[in-house]
Amino acid sequence: MIPADVRQRLNQAHAVGDYAPLLSLIPYAGLIGIECERQGEQLLFRLPASADNVGNPLLPAIHGGVIAGFMELSAALYLLVYSESTSIPKIIDFSIDYLRAGYVRDTYASCQLWRQGRRVTNVAISAWQDDRNLPIAMARAHFKIEPEKPLK
Repeated sequence: MIPADVRQRLNQAHAVGDYAPLLSLIPYAGLIGIECERQGEQLLFRLPASADNVGNPLLPAIHGGVIAGFMELSAALYLLVYSESTSIPKIIDFSIDYLRAGYVRDTYASCQLWRQGRRVTNVAISAWQDDRNLPIAMARAHFKIEPEKPLK
């Protein structure tokens, strides 16, 4: 069950398009600096460039774990906002393909719902930096959801 205060922040965030109060409930989102904005009916997630997220100081490049965490959290937030689940989505499986180095610049992610079943939902996530057509990573996530109404 989604706690009442979380549900209230979720409804307010979705109504006004300001997701900062919702993100403030997630310590990891604050640690890596995730931001979220609505563009039409879609959500765009942003990971601002930060020296704290560097994994390879020689390139310098963002740590692969930070990129994966950013993408997984983006998918969970996407489902939290758009699914009709009565609980917070729980990750079952996450698979990521790193396509190129994620340099220390703003990184963006978008999500697409591939399939929503009664108990499991599949989401595709794409992350890029300068050009949306040149992703730095692509991922697939499976989440367990709770149906809004009990199954028979």
